[in-house]
Amino acid sequence: MLLDDFLIRAALAGIGLCLATGPLGAFVVWRRMAYFGDATSHAAILGVALSLGFGFSVYIGTLVVAGAMAITVAQLSGRGHAMDTMLGVLAHTALAAGLVAASFLSGLRVDLSAWLFGDILAVSKLDLGVVWTGSLAVMMLLAWRWQPLLTATVNEELAQSAGINPRREQMVLTIALALTVAVAIKIVGALLIAALLIVPAAAARHLARSPEAMAAWACGIGMTSVLAGLWASLQWDTPAGPSIVVAAAGVFVATLALRRRQ
Repeated sequence: MLLDDFLIRAALAGIGLCLATGPLGAFVVWRRMAYFGDATSHAAILGVALSLGFGFSVYIGTLVVAGAMAITVAQLSGRGHAMDTMLGVLAHTALAAGLVAASFLSGLRVDLSAWLFGDILAVSKLDLGVVWTGSLAVMMLLAWRWQPLLTATVNEELAQSAGINPRREQMVLTIALALTVAVAIKIVGALLIAALLIVPAAAARHLARSPEAMAAWACGIGMTSVLAGLWASLQWDTPAGPSIVVAAAGVFVATLALRRRQ
């Protein structure tokens, strides 16, 4: 029964997370924000180290640091700084700073590996509540701004002529991304969050005929990957987080082959 309990919690946590990563990942792919997601997730490690060091909630610390990173990059990108260069500098600096900070905290080095690579099988009932609450918040935020976000993504000039502020819509995605990173870090780890955002959405792009369909397909592919990855982890004793991403990559390859045959 204990085995069943933690597997059910792991599956529910992964499925709940995919409700957020599906539609958000679609925007990440459309806007070519893959490196942006990577930078935000790397910054989360600094939030984890600071949270564990000062004894407050890891989810709150991660959200604050990831949000600060995302907002900083968004602001600097509008002032003439090269986006890819700035993302690279801030991402690697934040990750390195987090690891250095962790080295000063007694007993933290071993624990930090779970935050780097994820530990979905150790998800508690409290973690499950946090994941579903955060994912539903992201879903509601994206649903509320769906049409303005789509318009700003397709054509910023068209968005401006329709009275839509593209930078405001960028900030909506920034907030959604930071929140998703905060709730996802314990499940797949900081190093794999961007993959869970991008790979299912990229696979969905080969199957969908509309933006809404792509978001739905991305959710479905993500959920399928979670279940397949957990099954593989149980069968072959592989790490669960990477197994989920490998399963998603397998679906991507299958959809790519299907598209080429059409």
